[in-house]
Amino acid sequence: MKQLGQYAAPRHVVAHLSDPHLIGGGGLHHGVIDNVAQLHRALDRLAAVSPAPQALVFTGDLADRAEPDAYATLRSIVEPAAAAMGAVVVWTMGNHDERAPFARGLFDSDDDGPQDRVHEVDGLRIVALDTSVPGHHHGDLGAEQLAWLADVLATPAEHGTLLAMHHPPMPLPMLRAAELIELHDQQALAEVITGARGDVRGILAGHLHLSTWSTFAGVPVSVASASCYTSDPAPVDRFVSGVDANQAFTMVHAYDDRLVHTLVPLERGTEVSHLGSDVAEALEGVPLEQARELASSKTSRFNS
Repeated sequence: MKQLGQYAAPRHVVAHLSDPHLIGGGGLHHGVIDNVAQLHRALDRLAAVSPAPQALVFTGDLADRAEPDAYATLRSIVEPAAAAMGAVVVWTMGNHDERAPFARGLFDSDDDGPQDRVHEVDGLRIVALDTSVPGHHHGDLGAEQLAWLADVLATPAEHGTLLAMHHPPMPLPMLRAAELIELHDQQALAEVITGARGDVRGILAGHLHLSTWSTFAGVPVSVASASCYTSDPAPVDRFVSGVDANQAFTMVHAYDDRLVHTLVPLERGTEVSHLGSDVAEALEGVPLEQARELASSKTSRFNS
């Protein structure tokens, strides 16, 4: 693929999805949302992304009530789609998940302790952190987990590390109710990240059911929206309002010196203009300066 701008192609492409909240038996979420259909919509949309992702990172609340058949359904949908893309799958615990059924259903494991795992993707390390607290909805990372993370990060990854977790370490000004169930003792995590001396390149999180961004301990934080329902960040006469709108996932493109995050809505909007895919094919066969002139000139047929 020809380089059209000043930047070469990204070294890594990661799809960040969150909060599918699958329900055992295929029931409707809140009596309205078909979460299985919504997950299919997300993966169908993702299948059109080029270049395809090397990893699908799911940041928690995979099953709404931690039912074994919900995890089985999740695997049966996601794993074949990921295989078709050539992508690895990174599962992360959320507050609606429970460790024992999560481990059995997704990893065929009887380990019911914290579900922290390390994934290597062509030199990019992705660490799935279990911020869940059994029996509660807020998040926490225990001293043993933080020590484990510090040990993992003590050896730098070839292309750095992404942390995947459910509870985002950031202020929540547009969803104050979530402050009551935020990640506790965030400073302890910040100290581990700072001690890694730049190996942590970004944090991917969920939990909020909306897309938002911040920084934490000097690294970018990206929160992906949910595929089930979303949080209205500006509700009227409501402290919290869940709505059937604005579902999305986030594409993460990792360059040598930065990350680029792009929100992809699950619902395609009404098309009002277009250039066909034949144009992209044609650009491959013309000199770069000619391609730039075609795109930039106000008199070009591209801009008529």
